[in-house]
Amino acid sequence: MYKFLATPFFFAFLALAGLSVTSVEANATAIVAKVDLSQQRMNVYVNGKRKYSWRVSTGKRGWETPARTYRPIRTYKSYYEKKWNMSLPWLVLISSDGIGIHGTGAVGRLGRVASHGCIRLHPSNAKKFYKLVTAGNKYNTRIEVVR
Repeated sequence: MYKFLATPFFFAFLALAGLSVTSVEANATAIVAKVDLSQQRMNVYVNGKRKYSWRVSTGKRGWETPARTYRPIRTYKSYYEKKWNMSLPWLVLISSDGIGIHGTGAVGRLGRVASHGCIRLHPSNAKKFYKLVTAGNKYNTRIEVVR
């Protein structure tokens, strides 16, 4: 199966045409990242089983990370944000207003609020998450941010 076919638009087209999508969906890896704002922790589930549990830093006062469900929009192996004058390695952008999941050099601040709304991870964990999402699973990834 070609990667470009496994998109929400493709699934909708097949459903409208009355065709089955179960064989395509069965081959996709489901990824759910649950970010607990009160615990400053992200648990990553692959096909329903917890694979990772990482400390994070989310939005500080005045820049709170909104609690809601997200989907990856874009991915960047390396990204430099001019507004904040910082490097955002292994960025998975999850909202159109700039919220993402990315690595940070401020690993000593993981486990407490510290960001401008993004979900920060240790760079090695951000790389693992990035690779999960970009391994053909972008459309099967959901990020749930809860209080």
